[in-house]
Amino acid sequence: MYDRLAGLSLSVDEYTLSAASLDTSSGFTRVSTTVELAGGGETGRGEDVGYGADDQRRFQERYGDGGLDLAGEYTLAGFSEHLETVEFFPEPPENEADRHYRRWALESAALDLALRQADTDLGSVLGETYDPVRFVVSTRLESPDRLDGIRAVHPGVEFKLDPTDEWDRPFVEAVAERGGVRVLDLKGRYEGTEVDGSADPALYRRLFEAFPEAVVEDPAMTEATRPLVEDVAGRVAWDVPITGVESVAALPFEPEWLNIKPSRFGTVRSLLGTVEHCRERDIELYGGGQFELGVGRGQIQALASLFYPTAPNDVAPGGYNAAALADDLPTSPLEPPADLSGFRWG
Repeated sequence: MYDRLAGLSLSVDEYTLSAASLDTSSGFTRVSTTVELAGGGETGRGEDVGYGADDQRRFQERYGDGGLDLAGEYTLAGFSEHLETVEFFPEPPENEADRHYRRWALESAALDLALRQADTDLGSVLGETYDPVRFVVSTRLESPDRLDGIRAVHPGVEFKLDPTDEWDRPFVEAVAERGGVRVLDLKGRYEGTEVDGSADPALYRRLFEAFPEAVVEDPAMTEATRPLVEDVAGRVAWDVPITGVESVAALPFEPEWLNIKPSRFGTVRSLLGTVEHCRERDIELYGGGQFELGVGRGQIQALASLFYPTAPNDVAPGGYNAAALADDLPTSPLEPPADLSGFRWG
């Protein structure tokens, strides 16, 4: 697929950066940066979804008025090669993963611009159709009642939930009774973050029994949890480790499911190469979100529409991340916009 895109012409005259922030339902203020590349009367957009708010602000302050060497005439592949020579962090990032996130912001903006300059869209170039996108709502729970509150506004919604050590048996049973849980994100692959998941085998056992059809994402592979995880291997998914084809090959066992978060891949080439690798091996894919506040959310919806539309995609419209939900949010599945152009979703 990348070969179909690599030769697209790309003319970049200038760039701009803009900031966005949102108080989320997970109890933190999300900060992101939109990158706009302009040229040939068109504008391409991408979003930096790195979680270091200070890193984002330094990026905006240091490079918001220029300083990044991006202008020129390229092919899409040539621009990607040029980015290897560009330093987009005024100081070393708080997390090395943020280098991929910022690279993806620039690559996705370039892809959007190249497609617009060619007066086409991603699906048309790849020969793929845009289908309605099934999505789930991702949230942490302090009480099962939050599910009732969301469904009071949007009946029939499905969920991707983040279990914690506080999920004792009554809590788990109360959540299971409400139904609609499609993915359990155990976050067992995080280390040293505020969202590190549990590796308690008793919790894993409760969850696997109470949600026999839910996809189990990123379990911790300890001596105590490994036998439990291997027993449900057919519905185990991986997210945090997945940054390209090599990372898929390095998993503890041949995967049945993967969560695809484009920003983790850094480059368009790595993302599409991994999608093709998984298609060839019948590995199920679903889209993942990272609290995108701008164009990034539409882009992950576009990718889900093209490659895994019926999966339990964590690509709900951004309004579902807000602390208080509006009553006019779109419901699942999302219909493709009538007018598609570039690398956008509307």
